[in-house]
Amino acid sequence: MAGPVLLLSGVGLVAGAVVVLSAWPVDVPYRPLAGPGHGRGSSQLGAFENARAGWSADRILAQYYPGATLGTVAPVPVRVRLAARDGSSLDVFAATGLRVAGRQLPPGQSAHLTPLPGGGATVVVTVGCDGDVLWQAQTDDPWVQPIDPRPNRPVAEHLTLCGGPSYRGALGVALDDGAARTINQVDVEDYLLGVVPAEVQPNWADKGATEALRAQAIAARSYVLAEQRYPYAQTCDTTACQSYPGTEREDPRTAAAVAATAGAVLLREGRILRTEYSAAPDGGAPADIRTMDVGPAPEQLRTTAPGEQPPTRAADTESAIDAEYRRIGGANSSLGTPIGPQMILPQHAGTYRMYTNGVIIATPTLGAQVVDYSRVLQVVPEADGAQQVPSGAAPALRPDVVLPGGGAQPGAPGDAAVSGGPATPRGAIPPGSAIPPSSATPPGSATPPGSAIPPGSATPPGGATPPGGVTLPGSATLPRSATPPGGAPVPDGAAVAK
Repeated sequence: MAGPVLLLSGVGLVAGAVVVLSAWPVDVPYRPLAGPGHGRGSSQLGAFENARAGWSADRILAQYYPGATLGTVAPVPVRVRLAARDGSSLDVFAATGLRVAGRQLPPGQSAHLTPLPGGGATVVVTVGCDGDVLWQAQTDDPWVQPIDPRPNRPVAEHLTLCGGPSYRGALGVALDDGAARTINQVDVEDYLLGVVPAEVQPNWADKGATEALRAQAIAARSYVLAEQRYPYAQTCDTTACQSYPGTEREDPRTAAAVAATAGAVLLREGRILRTEYSAAPDGGAPADIRTMDVGPAPEQLRTTAPGEQPPTRAADTESAIDAEYRRIGGANSSLGTPIGPQMILPQHAGTYRMYTNGVIIATPTLGAQVVDYSRVLQVVPEADGAQQVPSGAAPALRPDVVLPGGGAQPGAPGDAAVSGGPATPRGAIPPGSAIPPSSATPPGSATPPGSAIPPGSATPPGGATPPGGVTLPGSATLPRSATPPGGAPVPDGAAVAK
């Protein structure tokens, strides 16, 4: 906290944040203080000298925060705004792979998240940070998770920004007045592994000042747990809050100081004290802790069990696809269970989701419809005046679509079976769109003679792409006279699933 310090005046937390408080005033602004040596609270250099003189961490803290008491908190996550990423998408990978939008990505793949209004995000997955697009989707869960979400994980599991540093915990996105924000949600003890060596020098342990490192760990823990700067994050990663460069400056000497003080915080009248500190060169002086703000009481913190996922924001409304799936009976219907998250149709014509026995698509013109696998690649004319989603923008789902009752059931023979209305001849995909062929034909069956592959439909790496088409993973265009396992000969040019 070497730069200007801002004071928090009892701001309560909004729904979905990490800590739940009640009846706190929200109309008192932060007050900026003078620069890095403002002298309020602990002096880092004074703590160093006192530690070398034989003072314990407790005595150092009592000197600078007279009247404060020590308390203990359970493991708790904090959310940190990564200010250098403001206005950017989240582009991230991990050496051991990661999880995003309900899927696990293997090593070598990267996730790119862009926040959407309402709390969700678009997800694009690529080979490496800037390779071929493998798949894309829209999700209500705007977080990228490491393979193992527990704290104190090895380096290979940390999430790494493309061209940037690595972080413990999860990374997510949010909108702040229309501007993109990147957030690191991380266990407070893991957070301190990055903060303490950025605020003080780890080599103090080699100079007889280990207790100063321990005092700094307690002050930094108290400070962040008393913070609540934004609706989407408690604190930031700059010197306006506490310096937090992710994992790049972690050091075993400061890590030992964090572990030795695990859970320890300073309290004023039972609430966590926002323990300001500085690099005051004159050793500093005791602070009047009544002038410092306080956060929640330790019991008001929302703790996280090992392995628990970060809280996610529920969708404001049910998507058209989910509404149709629920209407036809959900997992008890003949459509079966979902296979993966909702995905974006090529050229942003709408969205779809695959199930064991079919697909539900949703477009602005057709609404939400269940499509039989056997006709999923066939073309239907788009109604006149159809509104297309602009290229390059994620389509908005249509939660307000009113679906008529009746209609064919999923899996019905003949032309494409569409629930919620009469059967639509020749399938239900608008021109220029395709479901990835992994959903086009069930294993062991072939695309019926006469099936048309619409312009822009998908073929996988290694297969021929029709003029103007796009390539999606998980599919294959069979060569002439090829016969899929267990299936009939496929007419020239027809696409089937692997």
